[in-house]
Amino acid sequence: MAKEITIRKKTPRRGDDGYKVVSVRMKEELIKRLDDLAVDTNRSRNDIINLLLESSIDIVKISE
Repeated sequence: MAKEITIRKKTPRRGDDGYKVVSVRMKEELIKRLDDLAVDTNRSRNDIINLLLESSIDIVKISE
């Protein structure tokens, strides 16, 4: 009988990287602008959206 059992650590599956998938409806013109920016910066649309959201969320002012 074996005296120990070896279990390998599970490698993260795709999607287990701390990110969540979010679906958002956008006007075609906004998507075109995002795509143009993505091409100009050699980044994906996803990268551009994340960069823009991260940089703008802290400057939002809520008024009543």
